[in-house]
Amino acid sequence: MDQFNHLAAFVRTADLGSFVAAGRVMGLSASAVGKAVTALERQLGVRLFQRSTRSIRLTEEGRLFHERCRRVLDDLEDARASLAHAVATPRGRLRVSVPLVSYHLLLPVLPDFVRQYPEVELDLDFNDLIVDMIEGGIDVAIRSGDLPDSRLMSRALRPFQLLLCAAPSYLQSHGTPIRPRDLDDHLAIRFRYPNSGKLQAWPLNFSDGDSDLRARTVMICNNMEALRGATESGLGIGFMPDFLAKSAIAEGRLQALLADYLDGPGQFHLLWPSNRHLSPKVRVFVDFLSERLFANQCELPERSQSNLAVPLPNVVRGD
Repeated sequence: MDQFNHLAAFVRTADLGSFVAAGRVMGLSASAVGKAVTALERQLGVRLFQRSTRSIRLTEEGRLFHERCRRVLDDLEDARASLAHAVATPRGRLRVSVPLVSYHLLLPVLPDFVRQYPEVELDLDFNDLIVDMIEGGIDVAIRSGDLPDSRLMSRALRPFQLLLCAAPSYLQSHGTPIRPRDLDDHLAIRFRYPNSGKLQAWPLNFSDGDSDLRARTVMICNNMEALRGATESGLGIGFMPDFLAKSAIAEGRLQALLADYLDGPGQFHLLWPSNRHLSPKVRVFVDFLSERLFANQCELPERSQSNLAVPLPNVVRGD
């Protein structure tokens, strides 16, 4: 037995008045309990019980020691009960790292999560920079693209589609492109990945086999919200996720272009550090978002949606 079990044997014996009764409660033989108490006395260098052939009773030192040990064991039981309650009830701060653009998906569903789990405090970091989840103490992240970190668990969320869009005012001034090569005569608003500094590609299927985009770049930014705003203002043609463009297209502020020539599907994933004991707050958040944000199809204007299962690396999160 270790020292803690020695203490437990001593307290049980003092509470019940015999090694036999203590052994019955602890699932041990009376001999094993007696040996544990003797080992404890040897470690302390003091006799805790006066023993006779018929009974045992605490010494004065044993009585004082029993009072202290009883409080310690009671506190330990309270701690165990509190831990069991904490494990059963999701609570505490939950740190979540998400792309800036994803608030369009998150904010409509988060009130329901807060109502269901009022003891969980959401700490949301909207940031397009990719942080190390382990070193940064991030509980859950939403990302798109390749998932090379083997230390992380993942679950697929909503697939989405990237769309070329322009404002009606821009198209009135510059004309509407009918084929990808028509973009050569147009103005482009480009997105730069915050992590790598690379420009986002426009995955168009050019019939001539020449995939170089020769549109003139008039603006580069590393924020999709800014890119959409510039596109709505008529500055040029922008490339953005369907869920970001959805309301603007529905209200006529943007028009989707060249849908039949685009090959830009993407996939969001939920990520969390891999460990054997998943905390309740992480478990319920992952399950909640998997249910509320999962969709089998993207929202595409005037286009077949049959090829949306192919992931597009580094769409929103950056290379």
